[in-house]
Amino acid sequence: MVNEPAGDDAGAPAESAGPRPRADRPVRPKSCLVIAGPPGSGKSTVGSLLAERLGVSFRDSDEEIVARAGRSISDIFAEDGEEAFRGLEEEVIAAALAEHDGVLSVGGGAVLRPGTRERLRAHRVVFLNVGFAAGLRRVGLSTARPLLAGVNPRATYRSLLEARLPVYREVATIEIDTDERSPDEVVAAIMHELDDRLEKAR
Repeated sequence: MVNEPAGDDAGAPAESAGPRPRADRPVRPKSCLVIAGPPGSGKSTVGSLLAERLGVSFRDSDEEIVARAGRSISDIFAEDGEEAFRGLEEEVIAAALAEHDGVLSVGGGAVLRPGTRERLRAHRVVFLNVGFAAGLRRVGLSTARPLLAGVNPRATYRSLLEARLPVYREVATIEIDTDERSPDEVVAAIMHELDDRLEKAR
């Protein structure tokens, strides 16, 4: 608050006792609980279940990209290229982080953008880790996943996991191993970690 210099009417009563204008109040940024991880980690399924358990809303960045572009992610990759897709993805996630205070699932490659990693620092990020065998079994080498549609999807998936692991861990505040857990068990593990951190913060 800026202190105005005293004038002739410094002792006069204030003209209004009402609330200060909204513009004078600091705007508190919203805080998401972000779910990140590689393909096959169960981000959308776990994110939706977690939001239900927490009693908050759920958003999925991939779904919002498709809605905004009016095309599937595979089509965006094929027609515009990965770089254009990543740019759109970063815009969608930036908007969601700014306006959403529930659970947000982000695409597996979203953390590759430095701008997105920087924005995630203001939020809690749950990294759903998955091993090669379990992830491959869940993904099933689906051609609907553009990055796994090449000549050797097994090798591509292994390289993807190895390259992204340190990046996921860079942004994560919680890491959950999903290999031997059902979605409900993953959610229970996340809830336990959240409760434990809340207890320690008291």
